[in-house]
Amino acid sequence: MEIRRRLTEFMLGALMVTAVVLTAVAVGTSWGGWYWLFGAAIGLCLTAIALARRRKPFVAATFGLVMAMAAVVIARLAGFPREPGPAGILALAVLVGMVVRRSSYSKVVAVTAGALTVVLMAFVAGQPLGGEVNVVAALNALGLAGALATGLALRLADRTRKETEERVRRDERLALARELHDMAAHHLTGLVVQTQSARILARKRPGELDESLDAIENAGSDALTAIRRVVGLLRDDTDPFARPVPEQVRELVQRFELHGPPVRLDVPEEVGPWAPEVAGAVQRVVQESLTNIARHAPRASEVDVTVRQDDAGVHVRIADDGPPPGRPPRRGGYGLIGMRERVEALGGTLRAGPRDGSGWLVDATLPVADLMPAIDSG
Repeated sequence: MEIRRRLTEFMLGALMVTAVVLTAVAVGTSWGGWYWLFGAAIGLCLTAIALARRRKPFVAATFGLVMAMAAVVIARLAGFPREPGPAGILALAVLVGMVVRRSSYSKVVAVTAGALTVVLMAFVAGQPLGGEVNVVAALNALGLAGALATGLALRLADRTRKETEERVRRDERLALARELHDMAAHHLTGLVVQTQSARILARKRPGELDESLDAIENAGSDALTAIRRVVGLLRDDTDPFARPVPEQVRELVQRFELHGPPVRLDVPEEVGPWAPEVAGAVQRVVQESLTNIARHAPRASEVDVTVRQDDAGVHVRIADDGPPPGRPPRRGGYGLIGMRERVEALGGTLRAGPRDGSGWLVDATLPVADLMPAIDSG
């Protein structure tokens, strides 16, 4: 993600500098002399502000708009080519668009008012010279209107994505609540009923009390196991208590290979005592990753699945060599949100993204030292 962001910023900067150079050449050819110098300086300054916008976008946008207003006035009084030129318009569009996308509504209103002021000033400054200068005003209007529209569209998309992520997390919690009810509630209800029966037996038939207490102990153990199972499952259908993790992973790989590429599997024959939460998370990460490969990487020729444990914790790594054709790979969707939430809830880390060269990588680390299953003291 960081590499992609830096590449985008580099391409944007290159585009703005190219616009500055082309505008300077055009002004130098048509106006002659040093008339191009003022526009080039304004364009480079606005480009620098636009590229430094991420830390304080509202401040950067305000500074850029004020500079554009000053450039309009200076160009009008000095008889320079009208401003902002193409490079300045592009830089202002980036600044305004980012504020509209990410800032509060009050800041959006303020920046929008500033952008309209720039457009109005460019139009008024161009009136005495006729149609040629009106083109500059029209370009300013189109550029800033495009920035507003793009910023609003991206703001709406961000809001929709955030609401969808929240809904996915809410559904995850609701699923867990249903699992708790279905798997544990009846155990606890039985425990209460048997406890009430034991109190009656203690008064009327004390000789049968030991048998009743044994039943209560068994019911309590079943309830504890059910609750721990739900915490480990977190809505999965596979029970981490039923079979060891290596066996679960091998079964997932075998099912995947029925319709997918071959898998190079590296898992230990046996693993140390893991908490059920860790076992469920490992199974979920492998399952979701293989599902994403089958869905989004149809041209993958090989998949690597590795599960190992060391002093740092449990490491799960799933990699493939085939991104889908067409646009850049984007896998996981909201399944990735569930994986990440599960892993980070256990104090672990999860990294998912494109590999160097081609393919996709999911790399998760889960601690085990603080999540060992408790040993019943009897």
